[in-house]
Amino acid sequence: MLKLPLHWQILIAIFAAIVCGLMVFQLNANDIAAGAHIQSSMAFVGKLFLNGLKMIIVPLILSSIISGVSTLGQGSDLGRLGGKTLGFYMASSLMAILTGLLVVNLLTPGIIDGEPAKDRLNLSSTEQVSQALEKIEGKGTGDIAAVFHRMLPPNIVKAAADGQMLGLICFGLLFGFFMTRIDNPLKETLSNFWQGIFETMMGITMFIMKFTPIGVFGLVGNTIAETGIESFLPMMIFFICVVLALGIHVFVTMPLVLKFVAGVNPLAQFRAMAPSLLTAFSTASSSGTLPITMECMEKNVGVSNRTTSFVLPLGATINMDGTALYECVAAMFIAQAYGLDLTFATQFTIVLIALLTSIGVAGIPAASLVAIAVILSAVGLPAEGIGLLLVTDRILDMLRTAVNVFSDSCCATFVARTEGEQTAIAITDNLPKPQN
Repeated sequence: MLKLPLHWQILIAIFAAIVCGLMVFQLNANDIAAGAHIQSSMAFVGKLFLNGLKMIIVPLILSSIISGVSTLGQGSDLGRLGGKTLGFYMASSLMAILTGLLVVNLLTPGIIDGEPAKDRLNLSSTEQVSQALEKIEGKGTGDIAAVFHRMLPPNIVKAAADGQMLGLICFGLLFGFFMTRIDNPLKETLSNFWQGIFETMMGITMFIMKFTPIGVFGLVGNTIAETGIESFLPMMIFFICVVLALGIHVFVTMPLVLKFVAGVNPLAQFRAMAPSLLTAFSTASSSGTLPITMECMEKNVGVSNRTTSFVLPLGATINMDGTALYECVAAMFIAQAYGLDLTFATQFTIVLIALLTSIGVAGIPAASLVAIAVILSAVGLPAEGIGLLLVTDRILDMLRTAVNVFSDSCCATFVARTEGEQTAIAITDNLPKPQN
Protein backbone atom coordinates (compact mmCIF):
# COMPACT_ATOMS: atom_id res chain seq x y z
CA MET A 1 0.00 0.00 0.00
CA LEU A 2 1.34 3.45 -0.99
CA LYS A 3 2.18 5.60 2.01
CA LEU A 4 2.58 9.32 1.36
CA PRO A 5 5.30 11.27 3.21
CA LEU A 6 3.98 13.35 6.10
CA HIS A 7 4.42 16.72 4.38
CA TRP A 8 2.28 15.57 1.44
CA GLN A 9 -0.40 14.35 3.83
CA ILE A 10 -0.40 17.77 5.53
CA LEU A 11 -0.57 19.61 2.19
CA ILE A 12 -3.55 17.54 1.09
CA ALA A 13 -5.20 18.22 4.45
CA ILE A 14 -4.66 21.99 4.04
CA PHE A 15 -6.20 22.08 0.55
CA ALA A 16 -9.12 19.91 1.69
CA ALA A 17 -9.61 22.21 4.69
CA ILE A 18 -9.70 25.30 2.45
CA VAL A 19 -12.39 23.76 0.24
CA CYS A 20 -14.40 22.52 3.19
CA GLY A 21 -13.96 25.80 5.07
CA LEU A 22 -15.25 27.84 2.14
CA MET A 23 -18.29 25.56 1.84
CA VAL A 24 -19.01 25.97 5.55
CA PHE A 25 -18.56 29.75 5.26
CA GLN A 26 -21.27 29.80 2.57
CA LEU A 27 -23.56 27.60 4.68
CA ASN A 28 -23.12 29.96 7.62
CA ALA A 29 -23.74 32.98 5.41
CA ASN A 30 -27.07 31.43 4.37
CA ASP A 31 -27.98 30.52 7.99
CA ILE A 32 -27.95 26.79 7.29
CA ALA A 33 -27.56 24.93 10.59
CA ALA A 34 -25.30 22.23 9.13
CA GLY A 35 -22.53 24.79 8.67
CA ALA A 36 -22.28 25.55 12.38
CA HIS A 37 -22.19 21.83 13.25
CA ILE A 38 -19.40 21.11 10.75
CA GLN A 39 -17.40 24.12 11.90
CA SER A 40 -17.70 23.14 15.57
CA SER A 41 -16.49 19.64 14.68
CA MET A 42 -13.45 21.04 12.86
CA ALA A 43 -12.74 23.37 15.77
CA PHE A 44 -12.94 20.44 18.20
CA VAL A 45 -10.48 18.32 16.21
CA GLY A 46 -8.07 21.22 15.74
CA LYS A 47 -8.17 22.15 19.42
CA LEU A 48 -7.53 18.55 20.43
CA PHE A 49 -4.44 18.37 18.22
CA LEU A 50 -3.12 21.72 19.41
CA ASN A 51 -3.63 20.71 23.04
CA GLY A 52 -1.65 17.53 22.38
CA LEU A 53 1.29 19.58 21.08
CA LYS A 54 1.12 22.08 23.94
CA MET A 55 0.89 19.25 26.48
CA ILE A 56 4.44 18.11 25.77
CA ILE A 57 6.11 21.53 25.47
CA VAL A 58 7.16 22.00 29.12
CA PRO A 59 8.71 18.56 29.74
CA LEU A 60 10.27 18.58 26.27
CA ILE A 61 11.88 22.00 26.69
CA LEU A 62 13.18 21.29 30.18
CA SER A 63 14.55 17.85 29.35
CA SER A 64 16.09 18.94 26.04
CA ILE A 65 17.82 22.00 27.47
CA ILE A 66 19.06 20.30 30.62
CA SER A 67 20.36 17.22 28.80
CA GLY A 68 21.81 19.39 26.04
CA VAL A 69 23.62 21.85 28.31
CA SER A 70 24.96 19.02 30.48
CA THR A 71 26.76 17.61 27.44
CA LEU A 72 28.46 20.94 26.65
CA GLY A 73 30.81 20.54 29.55
CA GLN A 74 32.61 23.85 30.05
CA GLY A 75 31.02 27.24 30.46
CA SER A 76 32.99 28.58 27.50
CA ASP A 77 31.12 26.14 25.21
CA LEU A 78 27.77 27.41 26.48
CA GLY A 79 28.87 31.02 26.03
CA ARG A 80 30.08 30.36 22.49
CA LEU A 81 26.81 28.65 21.52
CA GLY A 82 24.76 31.40 23.15
CA GLY A 83 26.69 34.15 21.39
CA LYS A 84 26.25 32.56 17.97
CA THR A 85 22.56 31.91 18.57
CA LEU A 86 21.66 35.38 19.80
CA GLY A 87 23.80 37.03 17.13
CA PHE A 88 22.08 35.08 14.35
CA TYR A 89 18.61 35.80 15.74
CA MET A 90 19.24 39.55 16.00
CA ALA A 91 20.76 39.72 12.49
CA SER A 92 17.96 37.70 10.86
CA SER A 93 15.26 39.78 12.57
CA LEU A 94 16.90 43.00 11.38
CA MET A 95 17.10 41.66 7.80
CA ALA A 96 13.42 40.71 7.97
CA ILE A 97 12.39 44.16 9.21
CA LEU A 98 14.41 45.95 6.52
CA THR A 99 12.85 43.71 3.87
CA GLY A 100 9.39 44.62 5.11
CA LEU A 101 10.30 48.31 5.18
CA LEU A 102 11.51 48.19 1.56
CA VAL A 103 8.40 46.41 0.28
CA VAL A 104 5.91 48.62 2.14
CA ASN A 105 7.62 51.76 0.81
CA LEU A 106 7.48 50.41 -2.75
CA LEU A 107 3.84 49.23 -2.69
CA THR A 108 2.43 51.89 -0.31
CA PRO A 109 -0.67 49.84 0.63
CA GLY A 110 -1.98 52.66 2.86
CA ILE A 111 -2.26 55.05 -0.09
CA ILE A 112 -5.12 54.67 -2.59
CA ASP A 113 -5.35 57.00 -5.59
CA GLY A 114 -2.80 59.28 -3.97
CA GLU A 115 -4.84 59.72 -0.79
CA PRO A 116 -4.56 58.17 2.70
CA ALA A 117 -6.83 55.13 2.73
CA LYS A 118 -8.07 55.20 6.35
CA ASP A 119 -11.73 55.89 5.58
CA ARG A 120 -11.85 53.45 2.67
CA LEU A 121 -10.29 50.54 4.54
CA ASN A 122 -11.94 50.66 7.98
CA LEU A 123 -13.44 47.19 7.61
CA SER A 124 -13.48 45.84 11.15
CA SER A 125 -16.59 46.11 13.28
CA THR A 126 -16.65 48.36 16.34
CA GLU A 127 -16.91 45.24 18.50
CA GLN A 128 -13.77 43.71 16.96
CA VAL A 129 -11.80 46.91 17.46
CA SER A 130 -12.99 47.20 21.07
CA GLN A 131 -11.92 43.62 21.80
CA ALA A 132 -8.50 44.26 20.28
CA LEU A 133 -8.03 47.45 22.28
CA GLU A 134 -8.98 45.63 25.50
CA LYS A 135 -6.11 43.19 24.87
CA ILE A 136 -3.56 45.97 24.57
CA GLU A 137 -5.01 48.36 27.14
CA GLY A 138 -2.31 49.55 29.51
CA LYS A 139 0.46 47.90 27.52
CA GLY A 140 3.56 49.89 26.73
CA THR A 141 7.33 49.85 26.76
CA GLY A 142 7.33 49.36 30.53
CA ASP A 143 5.21 46.26 30.19
CA ILE A 144 7.55 44.89 27.52
CA ALA A 145 10.57 45.53 29.76
CA ALA A 146 8.81 43.61 32.54
CA VAL A 147 8.80 40.53 30.33
CA PHE A 148 12.51 40.15 30.99
CA HIS A 149 11.80 39.80 34.71
CA ARG A 150 10.25 36.48 33.79
CA MET A 151 13.69 35.19 32.91
CA LEU A 152 14.04 34.43 36.64
CA PRO A 153 10.56 33.31 37.76
CA PRO A 154 10.02 33.16 41.53
CA ASN A 155 8.00 29.97 41.09
CA ILE A 156 9.15 27.62 38.32
CA VAL A 157 6.02 25.47 38.60
CA LYS A 158 3.77 28.51 38.13
CA ALA A 159 5.94 29.66 35.22
CA ALA A 160 5.41 26.27 33.58
CA ALA A 161 1.66 26.45 34.19
CA ASP A 162 1.49 29.97 32.74
CA GLY A 163 3.55 28.99 29.70
CA GLN A 164 6.40 31.39 30.51
CA MET A 165 8.95 29.70 28.27
CA LEU A 166 11.71 32.23 28.87
CA GLY A 167 11.73 31.42 32.58
CA LEU A 168 11.78 27.69 31.87
CA ILE A 169 14.69 28.10 29.47
CA CYS A 170 16.75 30.09 31.98
CA PHE A 171 16.03 27.54 34.72
CA GLY A 172 16.98 24.71 32.37
CA LEU A 173 20.24 26.43 31.43
CA LEU A 174 21.18 26.95 35.07
CA PHE A 175 20.18 23.41 36.09
CA GLY A 176 22.08 21.81 33.22
CA PHE A 177 25.17 23.93 33.78
CA PHE A 178 25.44 23.25 37.51
CA MET A 179 24.54 19.61 37.01
CA THR A 180 27.93 19.23 35.36
CA ARG A 181 29.59 20.58 38.51
CA ILE A 182 28.51 17.77 40.84
CA ASP A 183 30.33 14.48 41.26
CA ASN A 184 29.38 11.00 40.11
CA PRO A 185 27.30 8.96 40.63
CA LEU A 186 24.83 11.81 41.22
CA LYS A 187 25.73 13.55 37.94
CA GLU A 188 25.37 10.34 35.95
CA THR A 189 22.02 9.57 37.60
CA LEU A 190 20.62 13.01 36.80
CA SER A 191 22.00 12.86 33.26
CA ASN A 192 20.33 9.50 32.61
CA PHE A 193 17.10 10.75 34.18
CA TRP A 194 16.77 13.85 31.98
CA GLN A 195 17.95 12.03 28.86
CA GLY A 196 15.32 9.37 29.54
CA ILE A 197 12.61 12.03 29.84
CA PHE A 198 13.78 13.63 26.59
CA GLU A 199 13.71 10.33 24.68
CA THR A 200 10.25 9.59 26.08
CA MET A 201 8.92 13.02 25.06
CA MET A 202 10.28 12.58 21.53
CA GLY A 203 8.46 9.24 21.38
CA ILE A 204 5.22 10.99 22.36
CA THR A 205 5.97 13.63 19.71
CA MET A 206 6.24 10.96 17.02
CA PHE A 207 2.90 9.54 18.15
CA ILE A 208 1.18 12.94 17.99
CA MET A 209 2.71 13.63 14.56
CA LYS A 210 0.73 10.71 13.14
CA PHE A 211 -2.43 12.74 13.72
CA THR A 212 -1.02 15.95 12.23
CA PRO A 213 -3.02 15.86 8.96
CA ILE A 214 -6.28 15.46 10.88
CA GLY A 215 -5.40 18.25 13.30
CA VAL A 216 -4.27 20.54 10.47
CA PHE A 217 -7.55 19.94 8.63
CA GLY A 218 -9.51 21.01 11.71
CA LEU A 219 -7.43 24.11 12.42
CA VAL A 220 -7.28 25.46 8.86
CA GLY A 221 -10.87 24.51 8.05
CA ASN A 222 -12.18 26.34 11.11
CA THR A 223 -10.13 29.44 10.27
CA ILE A 224 -11.38 29.60 6.67
CA ALA A 225 -14.95 29.00 7.82
CA GLU A 226 -14.66 32.06 10.07
CA THR A 227 -12.94 34.46 7.68
CA GLY A 228 -14.03 33.45 4.19
CA ILE A 229 -12.36 35.10 1.19
CA GLU A 230 -14.52 38.10 0.31
CA SER A 231 -13.44 40.10 3.37
CA PHE A 232 -9.83 40.07 2.14
CA LEU A 233 -10.49 41.87 -1.14
CA PRO A 234 -10.42 45.52 0.11
CA MET A 235 -7.21 44.73 2.04
CA MET A 236 -5.60 42.76 -0.77
CA ILE A 237 -2.74 45.21 -1.40
CA PHE A 238 -1.72 45.13 2.26
CA PHE A 239 -2.09 41.34 2.32
CA ILE A 240 0.08 40.98 -0.80
CA CYS A 241 2.62 43.41 0.66
CA VAL A 242 3.09 41.30 3.80
CA VAL A 243 3.14 38.00 1.91
CA LEU A 244 5.67 39.34 -0.61
CA ALA A 245 7.98 40.59 2.14
CA LEU A 246 7.70 37.30 4.04
CA GLY A 247 8.37 35.42 0.81
CA ILE A 248 11.51 37.44 0.04
CA HIS A 249 12.86 36.79 3.52
CA VAL A 250 12.16 33.05 3.58
CA PHE A 251 12.86 32.23 -0.09
CA VAL A 252 15.71 34.65 -0.84
CA THR A 253 17.44 35.98 2.27
CA MET A 254 17.46 32.82 4.37
CA PRO A 255 18.50 30.49 1.49
CA LEU A 256 21.43 32.81 0.71
CA VAL A 257 22.50 32.63 4.35
CA LEU A 258 22.14 28.84 4.35
CA LYS A 259 24.20 28.38 1.19
CA PHE A 260 26.96 30.96 1.60
CA VAL A 261 27.25 31.22 5.38
CA ALA A 262 26.22 27.79 6.68
CA GLY A 263 27.34 25.85 3.62
CA VAL A 264 24.22 23.71 3.23
CA ASN A 265 21.68 23.05 0.48
CA PRO A 266 18.69 25.41 0.99
CA LEU A 267 16.28 23.17 -0.96
CA ALA A 268 17.24 20.24 1.23
CA GLN A 269 16.55 22.39 4.31
CA PHE A 270 13.06 23.20 3.01
CA ARG A 271 12.32 19.53 2.29
CA ALA A 272 13.60 18.46 5.69
CA MET A 273 11.52 21.09 7.49
CA ALA A 274 8.30 20.68 5.46
CA PRO A 275 6.27 18.90 8.19
CA SER A 276 7.29 21.51 10.77
CA LEU A 277 6.58 24.49 8.47
CA LEU A 278 3.16 23.20 7.49
CA THR A 279 2.31 22.50 11.13
CA ALA A 280 3.48 26.00 12.10
CA PHE A 281 1.26 27.47 9.38
CA SER A 282 -1.73 25.49 10.62
CA THR A 283 -1.29 26.09 14.36
CA ALA A 284 0.08 29.67 14.24
CA SER A 285 2.18 28.70 17.27
CA SER A 286 5.99 28.55 17.27
CA SER A 287 6.02 26.96 20.72
CA GLY A 288 3.33 24.45 19.79
CA THR A 289 5.35 23.42 16.73
CA LEU A 290 8.60 23.08 18.69
CA PRO A 291 8.42 19.29 19.21
CA ILE A 292 8.00 18.69 15.47
CA THR A 293 10.71 21.25 14.65
CA MET A 294 13.20 19.42 16.86
CA GLU A 295 12.26 16.08 15.33
CA CYS A 296 12.74 17.41 11.77
CA MET A 297 16.08 19.04 12.59
CA GLU A 298 17.55 15.96 14.27
CA LYS A 299 16.14 13.23 12.00
CA ASN A 300 16.04 15.01 8.63
CA VAL A 301 18.74 17.69 8.76
CA GLY A 302 21.11 15.75 10.99
CA VAL A 303 21.76 18.44 13.60
CA SER A 304 22.81 17.03 16.97
CA ASN A 305 20.58 17.11 20.03
CA ARG A 306 23.37 19.11 21.70
CA THR A 307 22.62 21.99 19.31
CA THR A 308 18.85 21.67 18.78
CA SER A 309 18.14 21.39 22.51
CA PHE A 310 19.71 24.80 23.07
CA VAL A 311 18.98 26.77 19.89
CA LEU A 312 15.41 25.78 19.04
CA PRO A 313 13.65 26.32 22.42
CA LEU A 314 15.37 29.71 22.66
CA GLY A 315 14.30 30.55 19.11
CA ALA A 316 10.69 29.54 19.71
CA THR A 317 10.65 32.04 22.56
CA ILE A 318 12.62 35.06 21.34
CA ASN A 319 13.22 34.74 17.58
CA MET A 320 10.32 36.20 15.63
CA ASP A 321 11.50 37.18 12.12
CA GLY A 322 8.04 36.95 10.59
CA THR A 323 6.43 38.80 13.50
CA ALA A 324 9.05 41.58 13.42
CA LEU A 325 8.56 42.00 9.67
CA TYR A 326 4.79 42.11 10.10
CA GLU A 327 5.01 44.69 12.91
CA CYS A 328 7.07 46.98 10.66
CA VAL A 329 4.81 46.60 7.62
CA ALA A 330 1.62 46.96 9.68
CA ALA A 331 2.84 50.09 11.45
CA MET A 332 3.99 51.66 8.17
CA PHE A 333 0.67 50.74 6.55
CA ILE A 334 -1.32 52.42 9.34
CA ALA A 335 0.97 55.46 9.19
CA GLN A 336 0.36 55.72 5.44
CA ALA A 337 -3.39 55.22 5.88
CA TYR A 338 -3.54 58.04 8.46
CA GLY A 339 -1.47 60.36 6.29
CA LEU A 340 1.55 60.56 8.61
CA ASP A 341 4.66 62.17 7.11
CA LEU A 342 7.05 59.20 6.95
CA THR A 343 10.40 60.89 7.48
CA PHE A 344 13.64 58.95 7.88
CA ALA A 345 13.46 59.49 11.65
CA THR A 346 9.95 58.03 11.79
CA GLN A 347 10.92 54.98 9.77
CA PHE A 348 14.08 54.48 11.85
CA THR A 349 11.94 54.60 14.99
CA ILE A 350 9.60 51.96 13.57
CA VAL A 351 12.50 49.68 12.63
CA LEU A 352 14.17 50.02 16.03
CA ILE A 353 11.01 49.39 18.05
CA ALA A 354 9.97 46.48 15.82
CA LEU A 355 13.38 44.86 16.43
CA LEU A 356 13.17 45.28 20.20
CA THR A 357 9.52 44.32 20.59
CA SER A 358 9.90 41.20 18.44
CA ILE A 359 11.91 39.83 21.37
CA GLY A 360 10.25 41.59 24.27
CA VAL A 361 6.60 40.82 23.57
CA ALA A 362 7.02 37.10 22.99
CA GLY A 363 5.51 36.18 26.35
CA ILE A 364 2.53 38.56 26.15
CA PRO A 365 -0.94 37.50 24.89
CA ALA A 366 -1.86 39.18 21.58
CA ALA A 367 1.86 39.83 21.20
CA SER A 368 1.85 41.35 17.71
CA LEU A 369 -1.02 43.72 18.58
CA VAL A 370 0.84 44.89 21.69
CA ALA A 371 4.01 45.53 19.68
CA ILE A 372 2.13 47.43 16.97
CA ALA A 373 0.35 49.49 19.65
CA VAL A 374 3.73 50.44 21.13
CA ILE A 375 5.02 51.48 17.69
CA LEU A 376 1.88 53.53 16.94
CA SER A 377 2.19 55.31 20.28
CA ALA A 378 5.86 56.09 19.60
CA VAL A 379 5.13 57.73 16.23
CA GLY A 380 2.00 59.55 17.40
CA LEU A 381 -0.81 57.47 15.89
CA PRO A 382 -4.00 56.28 17.66
CA ALA A 383 -4.20 52.62 18.72
CA GLU A 384 -7.56 52.42 16.93
CA GLY A 385 -5.56 52.07 13.72
CA ILE A 386 -5.15 48.41 14.67
CA GLY A 387 -8.75 47.98 13.53
CA LEU A 388 -7.48 48.12 9.95
CA LEU A 389 -5.48 44.91 10.52
CA LEU A 390 -8.03 42.61 12.12
CA VAL A 391 -9.56 41.23 8.91
CA THR A 392 -6.32 39.70 7.66
CA ASP A 393 -4.57 39.11 10.99
CA ARG A 394 -5.39 35.42 11.45
CA ILE A 395 -4.15 34.24 8.03
CA LEU A 396 -1.07 36.43 8.20
CA ASP A 397 -0.41 35.11 11.71
CA MET A 398 -0.22 31.61 10.26
CA LEU A 399 2.21 32.73 7.55
CA ARG A 400 4.52 34.68 9.84
CA THR A 401 4.65 31.79 12.32
CA ALA A 402 5.95 29.51 9.55
CA VAL A 403 8.62 32.13 8.78
CA ASN A 404 9.55 32.28 12.49
CA VAL A 405 10.01 28.52 12.61
CA PHE A 406 12.07 28.38 9.41
CA SER A 407 14.37 31.07 10.77
CA ASP A 408 14.81 29.01 13.96
CA SER A 409 15.80 26.00 11.86
CA CYS A 410 18.28 28.08 9.84
CA CYS A 411 19.93 29.25 13.06
CA ALA A 412 20.22 25.67 14.34
CA THR A 413 21.82 24.62 11.05
CA PHE A 414 24.21 27.59 11.11
CA VAL A 415 25.28 26.93 14.71
CA ALA A 416 25.71 23.20 14.02
CA ARG A 417 27.90 23.84 10.99
CA THR A 418 30.08 26.40 12.78
CA GLU A 419 30.45 23.89 15.62
CA GLY A 420 31.93 21.40 13.17
CA GLU A 421 28.86 19.21 12.61
CA GLN A 422 28.57 17.78 9.08
CA THR A 423 24.73 17.48 8.93
CA ALA A 424 22.93 15.55 6.21
CA ILE A 425 22.56 18.54 3.86
CA ALA A 426 26.08 20.03 3.90
CA ILE A 427 27.60 21.08 0.56
CA THR A 428 30.96 22.33 1.87
CA ASP A 429 33.40 21.58 4.66
CA ASN A 430 35.20 24.93 4.51
CA LEU A 431 33.67 26.41 7.65
CA PRO A 432 35.89 27.33 10.60
CA LYS A 433 35.93 24.88 13.47
CA PRO A 434 35.29 26.16 17.01
CA GLN A 435 38.30 26.88 19.19
CA ASN A 436 38.10 25.16 22.57
